[in-house]
Amino acid sequence: MKKFILLLLLTFGIKPVFADCAGMGMQFYPSTKEISLNSMFIVEGYAFSQKTIKSFKERTVYLESENGELIELNLQEILTGQMQLTQAIFCPTSELKPNTKYFLKYSDETENEVREMTTYNREKKEREKVYWKTKDKKALENLNSNLTLEFEKTDVVHYGCGPEANAIFKIKNKSESEIWYKTEVIETETNKKSVYYIKEWNGKLNVGHDMCSGAFTFKRKGKYKVRFTPMNIDGKSLKTTDWTTFESPFMNDKSPFGN
Repeated sequence: MKKFILLLLLTFGIKPVFADCAGMGMQFYPSTKEISLNSMFIVEGYAFSQKTIKSFKERTVYLESENGELIELNLQEILTGQMQLTQAIFCPTSELKPNTKYFLKYSDETENEVREMTTYNREKKEREKVYWKTKDKKALENLNSNLTLEFEKTDVVHYGCGPEANAIFKIKNKSESEIWYKTEVIETETNKKSVYYIKEWNGKLNVGHDMCSGAFTFKRKGKYKVRFTPMNIDGKSLKTTDWTTFESPFMNDKSPFGN
């Protein structure tokens, strides 16, 4: 279980660290189980599970109610992280029904994919099928328009299997609802751009990677710039932030393993 927790969640800010990395794993968002009638969805694959995400270009993904009714999810885009992560973003093709429990379903599911479409229930202490339950609201609360992101520092931590490197941003005036941050990072020397959705961890955004995976990677030297578009799970977004420039985290790495 400890391996599975590590697999994907760094991208969304969670930072537990273990001695090794597994070879596959999936993560599903929203994290909250209670959603509106027009929620968006993100399915993310780590390592070998990225193959499943990429196959969605040719396959259909559904939400299936307890009585077997299917609602097709429309693939909006597939975003490839820079270190063993890929995510697919979906919107329902029609409004969901209120007070209904929905399970995730793929066309032509493999046995392995069915096993992967589970999450750990901490209360029951067991794995269960991925599901969400709708409320009777068409949309959730709007985000706080005063939400701001403030650059704090860059940081590198070395582990047995490799370093964790991040540019860390402090979040201010956020709402209580789940927030996704569409994150755009540009390497200034090459103008190469990478885009990925990330989530916070302890009130901060970690833009980078852990020792096993991550949305963004950095060269040993160089400058980068980043901007964010905060959005709720219904896809309602705030204004995109201005660009913030920072040096590669490795340039400030003072550990014996650094430069």
